[in-house]
Amino acid sequence: MKQKQTMRLIFLALILALNIGCDQVSKNIVRNNISEYEHISVIKDRFTLTKVENSGAFLSLGDNMPYVFRLIILSGLPILFLGYGLYFLFTKQNLPKTFQIALCFLIGGGIGNLYDRIVHGSVTDFMHMDFKIFQTGVFNFADISIMIGVGTLLFQSIKGKFFKQEPTLTETD
Repeated sequence: MKQKQTMRLIFLALILALNIGCDQVSKNIVRNNISEYEHISVIKDRFTLTKVENSGAFLSLGDNMPYVFRLIILSGLPILFLGYGLYFLFTKQNLPKTFQIALCFLIGGGIGNLYDRIVHGSVTDFMHMDFKIFQTGVFNFADISIMIGVGTLLFQSIKGKFFKQEPTLTETD
């Protein structure tokens, strides 16, 4: 039983590390190779790379707030929530597998963006998609991780999987 718990923790830590690592490696490449607001077409004008340093939150919300408020709201609160999320993820052993993996994506993406905000003073965003009828804001891999986590939780909650007996990582692995 102890070995299964150890394997569960290693698996969750690996998913977290991969989320954070992919995000940070991609942002480092962008910071070193793309100029600010440079426009690189990857798939015609449907998918482009454009380096933007975002000192606000999602879609630059809060960018014009005084520094102290930005520090509290965009760094302090996320540290508390992510810290609690990590505690919850690693101490609650009987959570459904899908829920645990979704939390890893949410927390990993959150840590990736929080790291940028603390170390670089802003979050590096660089991907943009234009589908003609709608387009995205500029985003990064941490944002993708967060959206995958939220989407998975939403999908699972709609299907009612959180309330049924889904196997946990310790029961079947």
